[in-house]
Amino acid sequence: MSYYTEFLNDFYEIVCYDCCDLGRIDKTVAKQEELHLQFISGGCDTSVDSLLQKEQGGVDVIGFSIGGYIAWKASFAGLKIRQLFAISSTRLRYEIRKPSIAVELFYGEKDIYKPPNSWFQLLDIEKHVYADEEHLCYQKREIAADICARIVTQAKK
Repeated sequence: MSYYTEFLNDFYEIVCYDCCDLGRIDKTVAKQEELHLQFISGGCDTSVDSLLQKEQGGVDVIGFSIGGYIAWKASFAGLKIRQLFAISSTRLRYEIRKPSIAVELFYGEKDIYKPPNSWFQLLDIEKHVYADEEHLCYQKREIAADICARIVTQAKK
């Protein structure tokens, strides 16, 4: 997160939310699969509800992994999102409609769970793919810098 806040601090009032906290997820479990199951078994819905309580006005959202999926769902539940930048949000591949907001998606080329090209075409969504990168590509400083530059460019429009 520090890369993103460092780059965006001059342009945005930044508020960070931990999806595990929003979703009342037990973070003491050892395996990633167990965390994922908690989100899928109600944690995402709880996260959406929590986010709706915390944010009342219009917001721009950067969502990482499950966070992008939660923001996507929250937009349908009434969260006033101006722009959604979802990074490595692989669960979106199951969605069949896109929200009526500005959406940009970012994935690593080698992320095996990213939506297929046909999904992007069907939903008419812009995507950015980082060559030779995997799911956690967003943790790299140079990728964070590129994503933030795109966000700032959109903010200036």
